[in-house]
Amino acid sequence: MSHTKHILYGLLTWLACASYAAAADPKPNILLFFADDQRADTIAALGNPVIKTPSLDRLCHRGLAFTRAYMQGGFNAATCVPSRAMLLSGQSLFHVDEQLLRDQTWPAAFGRAGYTTFMTGKWHNGEKSVPASFQNARSVFTGGMTNPLQARLSHLKDGVLTKPQVARQHACAVFADEAIRFLRADHHETPFFCYVPFDAPHDPHIVPDSFPMHYDSAAIPLPTNFLPQHPFDNGEMHIRDEELLPRPRSPQAVRKMLADYYRYVSYLDMQIGRVLDALEASPYAKNTIVVFAADSGCARGSHGLIGKQNLYEYDSIRVPLIVVGPGIPAGKTTEAMCYLYDVLPTLGAMCGVPAPPKSDGLDLSAAWRDPAHAGREDLVFAYKGEQRAVATAQWKLIWYPKVKQTQLFDLKSDPYEIHNLAEQPAFTAKKAEMFALLKKKLAEVGDKAELPAG
Repeated sequence: MSHTKHILYGLLTWLACASYAAAADPKPNILLFFADDQRADTIAALGNPVIKTPSLDRLCHRGLAFTRAYMQGGFNAATCVPSRAMLLSGQSLFHVDEQLLRDQTWPAAFGRAGYTTFMTGKWHNGEKSVPASFQNARSVFTGGMTNPLQARLSHLKDGVLTKPQVARQHACAVFADEAIRFLRADHHETPFFCYVPFDAPHDPHIVPDSFPMHYDSAAIPLPTNFLPQHPFDNGEMHIRDEELLPRPRSPQAVRKMLADYYRYVSYLDMQIGRVLDALEASPYAKNTIVVFAADSGCARGSHGLIGKQNLYEYDSIRVPLIVVGPGIPAGKTTEAMCYLYDVLPTLGAMCGVPAPPKSDGLDLSAAWRDPAHAGREDLVFAYKGEQRAVATAQWKLIWYPKVKQTQLFDLKSDPYEIHNLAEQPAFTAKKAEMFALLKKKLAEVGDKAELPAG
């Protein structure tokens, strides 16, 4: 073989091997759905006996559901703002810039690593941070809440958002349409990161009249921890969310609210199903990691509350998290504890994307691949100056600095936080232990909340 032919043969062999390697191990795509105010116990496949969520059930059957995923709280009443900022930045509540301008976000990091990045949906973190995080964006709602049949939406054009226009149909349907349009595009030479943050099922609970699914309010069970009124002033009793129903909360009014809320969850589920169908019909079906999560729960009658301005599990901080994709076990659940701000650091690790410099989140890919693998050992939470909490796998302590109230719950035997053990003598040592852990965790993040002496 001549020298020239030898070089040519070697070059062709290298190209073939490189091509094979790229085809055999391409970077996975990301499709991330994010709901608004969806409780962790509103998915049929995870135990809700009333609600109809066939699309989310499909994800549960095909992937891994986290039963101990959390948002960390908020320093303002609109907790979806810090929650979304934490998700996208990978930063904790105590460090995050809610406007997402100070530091590089994870979507921007994916873009720098060669991903095509796209978002459509609710953006509650300031208009300027949309182009700072995403290369492409369509039908963006930059407000907090609205009538979804009259939502005003913008597109990203030449680095700025266009003047908002009233949507042609329900906002969730528009967001699903845009995600489907993106998935059907034939220009994905690079892997993609597609973020679809919905504004459902946040109130007002409005769906098109033509949506056929309805719930009989008389047949809706009350929350396990339903109360007509909260047992004490938690420091945030008269916020807007808590005025949505009169006090004391009547069972009939709560059931009616839940019927409307469940119907909205089911409508959202239908839109997610449309996007999943488009993904399955696309060339990307086998190499896409799909994630579903929500920015917070909401009380809807639990503990006598309606909103999310609290640190109870299902009333606010515990959120759904389902992950599906290559290397992720199907039809499994895990109790591995994590924050929402661990999600994108984990995806980054799985996709070979270097972390932004200020990211706090942990790579929990081991827990994503093995349901028995442990997550975080403990978690700390905060709501404004009114509430602080700490949790382990079994125990949870909530401290209310301004009203000097303490709650201690055994989450293993009492997951809905019904029985406060804080004043029972048998749990004096456990309460002191949990206060010591709370003090330690708050000191680690530089929080100055008032704690009891001792």
